[in-house]
Amino acid sequence: MDRVRSEPGFRRWAGIGAFVVACAVALGATGCGAIEAEDGKPTVLTTFTVLADIASNVAGEHLKVESITKVGAEIHGYEPTPGDIKKAAKADLILDNGMNLEAWFGQFVEDSEAAHVTVSDGVAPMSITEDAYQGKPNPHAWMSPLNVRTYVDNMVTAFSELDPAHAADFRANGDNYKAELQRVNDELVADLSVLPQNQRALVSCEGAFSYLARDAGLTEKYIWPVNAEQQATPQQITSAIEFVRANQVPAVFCESTVSDAPMQRVVEATGAAFGGVLYVDSLSEADGPVPTYLELIRHDADLIGTALTGSKP
Repeated sequence: MDRVRSEPGFRRWAGIGAFVVACAVALGATGCGAIEAEDGKPTVLTTFTVLADIASNVAGEHLKVESITKVGAEIHGYEPTPGDIKKAAKADLILDNGMNLEAWFGQFVEDSEAAHVTVSDGVAPMSITEDAYQGKPNPHAWMSPLNVRTYVDNMVTAFSELDPAHAADFRANGDNYKAELQRVNDELVADLSVLPQNQRALVSCEGAFSYLARDAGLTEKYIWPVNAEQQATPQQITSAIEFVRANQVPAVFCESTVSDAPMQRVVEATGAAFGGVLYVDSLSEADGPVPTYLELIRHDADLIGTALTGSKP
């Protein structure tokens, strides 16, 4: 089941020696191998909250699913902690997104004995077209509900290998969830199809919406292609301002895990409205606006449609 090894990430993950030492300190004599969860259920560990929610829907009651990163965390440059290492030691299966999203993941999985599956396997990647990452796959494939159907298929296969006794349940859960994904996609396309041609543009801080924009027939424009330590150069902001002016884009957006200050400069320079906060890399708390992946996609589609058309929510 250990089918995929991640390629080099967008940013270097430092402190590998410290990681190994922390593993030894955190686990002591137990080592870094996989152990059974206390409740007897196999443990599945995902790299971020979106994957954890999708996996939970497929797993149902049969598996224990956890996320390495917390709600609201920035996934691209995350650095694992000793607590994460403890989780890895207890995991029977680790799921990552792949496509170079988790810059830190390669070393993390190498130090765990858990099986490893990359859930984006089989998704046709869209390439980043600008900056230092030009030609690399855009990692945000889950922003297309149609792509997530492939994620689900990979999870069903992995979970069935992990817990064969419940394979039929995983398959049924996956089929039900894929049907819901199709409905969400159809609603998204229908809602955004009413936009006039000159408003069919999605301007965001990060280039995280290529797959969503493709599905919904929107032109994508962003300030920076991938979240990184240094963001929003003057040239990037100027390019966004020129695009908004030239296309008379009525509203612009930013993501929940980064500062919207650069986009507010675009707003000030163009008079476009700030359409609101979109969610990509993380779910919200249970009482927040996007506690599940399906609610995340619906929230983003509703926000985009409302802001671009000027209609009331």
